[in-house]
Amino acid sequence: MRVAAIQMISGGDVAANLAQAEPLIADAVAGGAELVVLPEYFGILGARAIDKLAARESDGAGPQQDFLARMARNHQVTIVGGSVPLASGDPQRVHSACLVYDAKGERVARYDKIHLFRFTHGSEDYDEARTIAPGATVSSFNAACGRVGLSICYDVRFPELYRRLGDCALLLVPSAFTATTGVAHWELLLRARAVENQCYVLAAAQGGVHPNGRRTWGHSLLADPWGEIVASLAEGPGV
Repeated sequence: MRVAAIQMISGGDVAANLAQAEPLIADAVAGGAELVVLPEYFGILGARAIDKLAARESDGAGPQQDFLARMARNHQVTIVGGSVPLASGDPQRVHSACLVYDAKGERVARYDKIHLFRFTHGSEDYDEARTIAPGATVSSFNAACGRVGLSICYDVRFPELYRRLGDCALLLVPSAFTATTGVAHWELLLRARAVENQCYVLAAAQGGVHPNGRRTWGHSLLADPWGEIVASLAEGPGV
């Protein structure tokens, strides 16, 4: 089974981000990918954390969800949207939901991010709990390669989550790692999860300088069960 990780530099305009993603998905499919993964915050990475509240969607309807279903159906592949802001019971917070659509455009899995990023370093200050409500349960789906486990970004630092998923052939880690944390820990963590779970790990990342000035690490990659990097990117949009 051929898989692809889409790397993006998303901004605060949902329509522009989806327009950026569409040709990258087409490139992945042209390369033979049967499963295509978009990064965390592929649809919106705004200037402020609260921008995701304005872009929130009801579960089952909205521009980002419609786009994912249409791309999966039109290309007849499985599409994974790294994270979509879905309404929660709290008007001040959303769920950061990883959504999976099959080749018919039907949703087959949803995972709400459990571990929320908090980091302060110099001028960098992140606290996802201000605008995101954490999930509570793990999620996986079946693909041609076997069982595929879902996680999002900061989850990769918590090996117990992957233990709860059980036996998987592939783990997905759509992400938006900062450049600061990425250079220190990105590859190390992904390779560790691959080795300890004896499976492949595919990480689709945001990668570059965003309109809000934030710099994400990129370096989307596929690691094998031995911990070797099978394929990777540097920074910038790509597949």
